Amino acid sequence: MGNSKMKSNNNKGTKMIVRFEVNHRKYEMELNPGRRLLDVLREDLGLCGAKESCGLGECGACTVLLDGRPVNSCLVMVGSVMDRKIITIEGISGKGANESGSLHPIQRAFVESGAVQCGFCTPGLIMNLVPFVESRESAEDDEIRRYIAGNLCRCTGYVKIVEAVQSALKWKREGQWSNTDLYAKEKEAHS
Repeated sequence: MGNSKMKSNNNKGTKMIVRFEVNHRKYEMELNPGRRLLDVLREDLGLCGAKESCGLGECGACTVLLDGRPVNSCLVMVGSVMDRKIITIEGISGKGANESGSLHPIQRAFVESGAVQCGFCTPGLIMNLVPFVESRESAEDDEIRRYIAGNLCRCTGYVKIVEAVQSALKWKREGQWSNTDLYAKEKEAHS
């Protein structure tokens, strides 16, 4: 755990200072390093977009971006996020990365395509799809289905989800995609 300070607390086990960034906001918290990132996000930070479902990393409901890559936050121990960057569903719109307060194009596409049914799986699907859509101009339907295979949805049958991804990709190709690069501010600062 690097040069983190560890201490023992009889009631709560060993704790350490963990520094990390969530939705472009820096945190330094004293936490049990064995706690799941999902629990810290929901219980300590009040970010409830990532959902608890299987707890085994099989359903994708708890997906967040860790250093730009989708991860199941139920499988990530908070001790492993030292000095790392996390983006949750709350961080891709509103006052997270997108200061305009508008929906991320993938969120907008989900709404306009009817891909949001009960909504339980939606945050995880969107977080998984952000880097997928941001990294390409087009995709075949089968490629999209394979990519989201780790995200379970009981309501849609995935047809509307695939339509939403195709809509977002079309908007991107047609230049109707607003600047949603989640790390744009950092890239500008380092150039």
